[in-house]
Amino acid sequence: MATLTRQDLNFGQVVADVLCEFLEVAVHMILYVREVYPIGIFQKRKKYNVPVQNEVDRVVVVILDKEHHPVERFVFEISQPPLLSVSSDSLLSHVEQLLRASILKISVCDAILDSNPPGCTFTVLVHTRDVATRNMEKIQVIKDFPWIHADEQEVNMREPRLIPLKTMTSDILKMQLYVEERAQKTS
Repeated sequence: MATLTRQDLNFGQVVADVLCEFLEVAVHMILYVREVYPIGIFQKRKKYNVPVQNEVDRVVVVILDKEHHPVERFVFEISQPPLLSVSSDSLLSHVEQLLRASILKISVCDAILDSNPPGCTFTVLVHTRDVATRNMEKIQVIKDFPWIHADEQEVNMREPRLIPLKTMTSDILKMQLYVEERAQKTS
């Protein structure tokens, strides 16, 4: 049985790869379930399995109305618990089960959320720690694709209500998933 530690060179990459794959699936599921795009453009896939750094605090999928004001914010709060070592044999299987449960919660969230107004769009916000921003500025790849600060209008929401969807904890990843929904979605 192989054991991974935080000191392993590939450990951070494995965590980032699993998380990126999950976030890609989650964003598409949100856009589908909340009907941001016509349902006909999505192709059904049987797959579980956003560049992020380990310094990411939150990834937020914001559904915007025609005036670009948030009506919903799907918030993925991400952290890594303290870890000495984990078994690589069961690691990915356990994490995938937890992430699958999060995807299933997203797939049924329309039952507890109000309908969105027509003509919605979306944006993805990545909240990083200051040290991550400084590190990204040093990397040439980031200079070719500069990060920008979010428009204040797209960040703040009037009278949101908080709807918890899923909390998961594993040896390599802790995540809280919740939705902030604007009380009055029609102007």
